[in-house]
Amino acid sequence: MNIPFVKYAKYLLTVSAIVTLASLVLLFKWGLKPGIDFTGGSLLEITFSQNRPDNSMVEQAFSQLGQQNIVIQKTGDTAMIVRTAFLSENEHQAVLNGLKQKFETDTNKIREDQFQTIGAAVSKQLRQRSILAVILVCLSIVAFVAYAFRKVSQPVASWKYGVAAIIAAAHDVLIVVGVFAFLGHYNNIEVDIGFVVALLTVLGYSVNDTIVVFDRIRDNLLHRRNLGFSELVNAGLNETLARSINTTLTTVIPLSALYLLGGSTIKNFALALLVGIASGAYSSIFVASPLLAYVDKWQKRQAK
Repeated sequence: MNIPFVKYAKYLLTVSAIVTLASLVLLFKWGLKPGIDFTGGSLLEITFSQNRPDNSMVEQAFSQLGQQNIVIQKTGDTAMIVRTAFLSENEHQAVLNGLKQKFETDTNKIREDQFQTIGAAVSKQLRQRSILAVILVCLSIVAFVAYAFRKVSQPVASWKYGVAAIIAAAHDVLIVVGVFAFLGHYNNIEVDIGFVVALLTVLGYSVNDTIVVFDRIRDNLLHRRNLGFSELVNAGLNETLARSINTTLTTVIPLSALYLLGGSTIKNFALALLVGIASGAYSSIFVASPLLAYVDKWQKRQAK
């Protein structure tokens, strides 16, 4: 069976453009909700052995302890994560003891699961390095793909393969960002260093999936010179379709288990990977390769 991917590429690219634009709108309208890694402060995760009090009661307790503007996120059935301004160790112990005095009973004990503090200078440095890491990864990908495809620089220049791969990867990253902007606004989901690691992983996975298709196109260019470029692209997509589907499924299944069964600390990381890898499988087939076919058609029109 030969699926005419390139024939319907404009419709698929239109869908991708709409979804990407929607993600950008969500990003600029609501933005991402930065976690403690990027804002500085302290994070306290506590578990109640039986009944978890309402957020308003916990906010009141913190207010009485001199801590204002806290952010509370419920996790599981009996736990919660509380983000505050920077707490010294003495303040941390005072807050913990105050919570125990107010809420702890013989049948409802409070357990501290984790406590983290990050200063403002460190969080600023993490933001800068995260942005720099993404930029360097993108530039490295373009350079690598341009070098790898240097022997098939006709009819499309080798560096344009790299640009097409980056456009597809940017599409995947923006979809992940859009999803987390939505979740941050409606469900107080925060982004941290783990989120940046997930984005870099999505970049790598997306480009890897795209290069597999590009590699097949390169082989076709070298050995099937009787076909036009669009036909070669379509043939490459069909020849790698089963591989793309199998690879995606074998990755998504364990990630789904990790998201559903893993702890709260890894849930957002798994979700970012799930969305990004599913998007990466789509973009390698319906975005990156059809873009090459459109570049070839555009170059021919310019030549005329």
